[in-house]
Amino acid sequence: MGADQEDPDLSSTAGLAYAERLAALSSVWWKRALHVQAPFQANIRRFALGRAIDVGCGIGRNLPTLDPGSVGVDHNPYSIEVARRAGLPAYTDGEFFADPALSAPRSYDGMLVAHVVEHLDPVDARSILRSYVERVRPGGRVAFITPQERGYASDRTHVAFTGFDELRALATDLGLETVRTSSFPLPRWAGRAFAYNEFVLLARRPLPTT
Repeated sequence: MGADQEDPDLSSTAGLAYAERLAALSSVWWKRALHVQAPFQANIRRFALGRAIDVGCGIGRNLPTLDPGSVGVDHNPYSIEVARRAGLPAYTDGEFFADPALSAPRSYDGMLVAHVVEHLDPVDARSILRSYVERVRPGGRVAFITPQERGYASDRTHVAFTGFDELRALATDLGLETVRTSSFPLPRWAGRAFAYNEFVLLARRPLPTT
């Protein structure tokens, strides 16, 4: 789940080239041999998201970590096709919102937004994510993950550096309560040199007041 160190000559996350890049990076032999995703997958499991929506799922690398019944959604149809070929429950955003069985309000236990927000203008991030938050039940958890300095600088499709302050503001604007923040897998100072260090914010959708 960590940020990619390669510096791609890409300007959009919506095309075939971006999907091919994600697939190529995931299949690098040393990443498979060393199981480099294992710590990041374990961290996601600790969020206890339950049946969740993986927003901006890309080619679906986090979907196997989520509980049964979880789904991935992405705006890139080529990435979704890669995920489906791997047997993962992934949908384009158009497909997701067009299907009442998939997009019923308050029907998911949680939501994962991993390495998505930094690709969006802050106004767009709020507009897009608000429609997904409505699908999370009250009390459900929402996990945000973004790259720190070195990871942010490694990808030309990143448009908005999003640290703890920005994530807290985003959660508040989406009507969420921040539960905790952390730097993963190393302390915060490491993010300036280690491309895979991440900002993590875990929030929850408030319960109704009585």
